[in-house]
Amino acid sequence: MSRTQTLIYCSLFTALIAVGAFIKIPVPVVPFTLQFLFTMLAGLLLGSKRGAVCVVAYMLLGLAGLPIFAEGGGIWYIFKPSFGYIIGFAIGTYVTGLMAERMKKKTMLHYLAANFTGLLIVYGVGMLYYYIICNYVINTPIGVWPLFLYCFILAVPGDICLCILAAVLVKQVKPVLNLQLRRAEG
Repeated sequence: MSRTQTLIYCSLFTALIAVGAFIKIPVPVVPFTLQFLFTMLAGLLLGSKRGAVCVVAYMLLGLAGLPIFAEGGGIWYIFKPSFGYIIGFAIGTYVTGLMAERMKKKTMLHYLAANFTGLLIVYGVGMLYYYIICNYVINTPIGVWPLFLYCFILAVPGDICLCILAAVLVKQVKPVLNLQLRRAEG
């Protein structure tokens, strides 16, 4: 992939992640958005490093003050308990992309395994951050069970569906993207 192609695709996915923040379904505590779908697709289609760059660019733009997070933007956002999920997106995207790069067979099950691994990372980092910020920074204590209920059980079913959707999309899009990239290089 040329530098120009890399810039275009990374910019596109950074924009898609930002747009995904505004496509939301209200659920208690942590809003369900399409950000997770676009972060997974970035890792699966662009690879670990480029995918993570997209998420980090999104994160930096939001922290710089652009209102592109699910509930606004600005440096103060690091004190929002849900910011941990954004950090989790960056790590999860990298790992999902790394798993996709190392796949010998590009099957739906392999893509699903990569997606579910990314999902566990996003939720693990997100919930840990949520717990720490609530209990030790902003003084709004939350117990482990309510955290698990509101930040995992109620939120994860939609993201499981997004894992499946991403695997289906990548299985269809990746061969076409690879063909386009080969034509552009040749």
